[in-house]
Amino acid sequence: MPVDLNGYWKMTSNDNFEEYMKALDVNVAIRKIANLLKTDKDISVDGDHMVIKTLSTFKNYNMDFHVDKEFEEDLSGVDDRKCMTTVSWEGDKLVCVQKGEKEGRGWTHWVEGDRLYLELRVCGVVCKQAFQKT
Repeated sequence: MPVDLNGYWKMTSNDNFEEYMKALDVNVAIRKIANLLKTDKDISVDGDHMVIKTLSTFKNYNMDFHVDKEFEEDLSGVDDRKCMTTVSWEGDKLVCVQKGEKEGRGWTHWVEGDRLYLELRVCGVVCKQAFQKT
């Protein structure tokens, strides 16, 4: 059984986010604002259906999907691209692959104790984030 990601998580660290956004070609004004934010994650899991809400005072992003089923992800407001996305369990890690204009794009979520970790990847650039369960 995969790890339980359900819950509300508050960001505690965000390493290399500026470089990650540059690799996505996010404009400088949005990068400056986004780099100041501490986002929260609100995750709900019901069988193979998941909703991951990324929440901030600037902008929210909701990802609603079924594990192991490819879907078109609209990243308007993130980097204004669309990609074909598949999210799967690899052991205790939730791994996302996003196929589109940017090579090697995706992310991995995993839990250690009461902390949620997120590794964001694109074009060889890696951003590491950590969250505390509330």
